[in-house]
Amino acid sequence: MPSQRHSVRVGDDVLLDAAHKCVLLVGVRRTTLTDVAREAGVSRMTLYRRFPDVRSLVAALMTREFGALLGEVGPGRTGRERLVSGAVGTVRRLLANPLMAAVLDRDAELLLPYVVERLGATQRIAEQFLRVGLAAGHEDGSVRPGDLDVQARTLLLMVQSFVLSVRPAIAELDPDAVFDELSEMLEGALRP
Repeated sequence: MPSQRHSVRVGDDVLLDAAHKCVLLVGVRRTTLTDVAREAGVSRMTLYRRFPDVRSLVAALMTREFGALLGEVGPGRTGRERLVSGAVGTVRRLLANPLMAAVLDRDAELLLPYVVERLGATQRIAEQFLRVGLAAGHEDGSVRPGDLDVQARTLLLMVQSFVLSVRPAIAELDPDAVFDELSEMLEGALRP
């Protein structure tokens, strides 16, 4: 068992790293704050002061993990090309991420509120990336004119559906062909 660390010296990343390890091992529903505190080598009170429950801890973990994968601009000459390649690349990175795989495999129903009730912090980060890419495409004329907020939200919904649904949907298909088709669909939707 790791030695107990003084709470002043323990940063959130240490706690989130411990949560990451626990979620990969047993899933979100079976992860407890006690397990995370033990893994981080801190007291439960240290953890409770920062994260009052597992839900808030996992939300912070997902925002950190998935937020880091979002918004990488892809290659391309135009704003549209960079936006499309960046969005498709982000979907690929999310699907390859072990934490995303663990959540989708063991606790997919925990994502349902972010699909039917509200947008989460990670979705807002993704939407901002899309908004910036759309604005660049509007500026260089490679993206058709439109309301930036509406276009960004619509693209978020399209891309999000791939993240949440594509793994079982492509079991009998060539994944590269599916991602190529996603690129074509996004290109076609944005082209002036």
